[in-house]
Amino acid sequence: MKFHKSYSFFLKSTALLFSGVVLLSLSSCKTSKVQIWLTKGDESVKLQQQTPISFVNNSNNFQNIEIDDTQKFQYVDGFGYTLTGGSVEVINRLSAAKRKALLNEIFGKEENSISISYLRLSIGASDLDGEVFSYNDLPQEQTDLTLSKFSLARDKNLIAMLKEILTINPKIKIIAAPWSPPVWMKDNGKSIGGSLKPQFYDVYARYFVKYIQEMQKEGITIDAITPQNEPLHPGNNPSLLMVSNQQRDFIKQSLGPIFKANNIKTKIVVYDHNCNKPEYAINILNDAEANQYIDGSAFHLYEGDISALKTVHDAHPNKNLYFTEQWTGAKGTFNEDLNWHTKNVIIGSMRNWSKIALEWNLANDQEYKPHTAGGCTECKGAITVSDKENFTRNVAYYIIAHASKFVPANSQRISSTQTDQLSTVAFKTPEGKTVLIVQNYRKNDENFNIKYKNKAASVTISGSSVATYVF
Repeated sequence: MKFHKSYSFFLKSTALLFSGVVLLSLSSCKTSKVQIWLTKGDESVKLQQQTPISFVNNSNNFQNIEIDDTQKFQYVDGFGYTLTGGSVEVINRLSAAKRKALLNEIFGKEENSISISYLRLSIGASDLDGEVFSYNDLPQEQTDLTLSKFSLARDKNLIAMLKEILTINPKIKIIAAPWSPPVWMKDNGKSIGGSLKPQFYDVYARYFVKYIQEMQKEGITIDAITPQNEPLHPGNNPSLLMVSNQQRDFIKQSLGPIFKANNIKTKIVVYDHNCNKPEYAINILNDAEANQYIDGSAFHLYEGDISALKTVHDAHPNKNLYFTEQWTGAKGTFNEDLNWHTKNVIIGSMRNWSKIALEWNLANDQEYKPHTAGGCTECKGAITVSDKENFTRNVAYYIIAHASKFVPANSQRISSTQTDQLSTVAFKTPEGKTVLIVQNYRKNDENFNIKYKNKAASVTISGSSVATYVF
């Protein structure tokens, strides 16, 4: 029996369509695998991949963590550390091969990399440089109103390392903050404490402009600056006292207008200090003249509660939040630091609208050096460099890695519920993956379900542990 050509084509098309429907049905029947990475507070497991689990339709009596990707919040700029001058100094003590391997591990995208996407820099020296300096140091009693002696020479090694980092991750973002202006701009003429003289507001604003422009000439884009690191802590070396009204006036009278006049796109972020004083940032943001120049505010958590970020967000929801520093110390334990920092710095800052979460120093030596005279003597880097062939990964490495390795820049926070025992935060990545970070503060193992789109994956998380789930 002969068929008309058009009827034959219809049969073939129907068969193809039917087979496509079958394939689609089969693929939709597949259960999604949930990849798991775990770190235990007892240090027996550190960022190790576990056996994957599947989403199923079974029911049980476990507590539920519900993820709802229709509820969307802030986009994330990244996770990372401060690259101090001291960090650069000790990393440069490694052999060429070890140094290259470490930088690729921290900033790269390889299987063993933790893929840091955000860095903080000090403008001039921080207290974790070997000595105090600014980019315009002068003999006593001299001034340089034209900044003719401005030079980044003291940061040449830092700049060289940043260029290497940018070849590994060209999209890494940078926020920078001064610990002190040049001492000739201060009312006490010293690196410790004192305040910026109002007569030098314009000069200091141009100092920021010059820094940004000179770094740009080196191929380094400064995405954001804060006018002062820890403006209410004038006892560090170096440091500066800059109360809220002073910072407000500096921004609206000098920094903002001078940035605008010089077409500087670098964001201005206020405060950069503890969560016990959200009114510092709110006071500045309430000023309409200052507000127009400000992108957001930055916080540390040595005092106060992480919910302070939400307090500022609720007062000014159109402004961004940044969590820029938290240190792990020589006297802390791995277990205590892993759990407290993950709960507060990673999960807490993100659930309270932060775009970034940064731990403090990237690297130092076994004696917590280098640091300035009067600088932090107990700040533990994410990495300890012991000699040219050996380094150790410390607790801050794992705190950040549980987020940075899985949550790239431009991911968006989505809704995740919490329980009395478990702290959580969830994200949708630009590639469409869902990432859930869970922290179990209890000593006992906890059973729970990851509930997503009417399916559940049953999980057990070890006591005093952190896990990242990706699906």
